[in-house]
Amino acid sequence: NLTLRVLSRPEVSRLPIIFQTLGLEYDEKVLPSIGNEVLKAVVAQFNADQLLTERPQVSALVRDSLIKRAKDFNIELDDVAITHLSYGMEFSRAVEAKQVAQQEAERSKFVVMKADQE
Repeated sequence: NLTLRVLSRPEVSRLPIIFQTLGLEYDEKVLPSIGNEVLKAVVAQFNADQLLTERPQVSALVRDSLIKRAKDFNIELDDVAITHLSYGMEFSRAVEAKQVAQQEAERSKFVVMKADQE
C-alpha cells in the first residue's frame, strides 16, 4: 500500500484549454489516474526490499515521472512525496521470519567462533 501527497496547480496561461478539455474538476480527473500509472511503472522497477531501503531514490523517480506526466495536461506539480508505504501481513511476517533466521545464523556463528577460541 503506497500513498502519495501531490501539491498541484494549473498552468495559468493554459487555463482555458484545461477547462475546455478536462472541465473544472481537471485535477480530480487527471491526478489519480496519472498517479496510479506512474506508481505502477516505478514500483515495478524495484523489489519489495528495495522499496524500503531505496525509498529516497523511489520517491525521486516517482516525483520526476509524475511532474513530466502532469505537464502533458498543463498541470504543474509543486511537491510530490510518498507519505505512506506498507505491506500486507503475509509479507511483514515473511520479513520478520527472515530477520529472525538471520539473527539465529549470526548467533550460531558467534557460538562456533567462541567454541573454536576455547
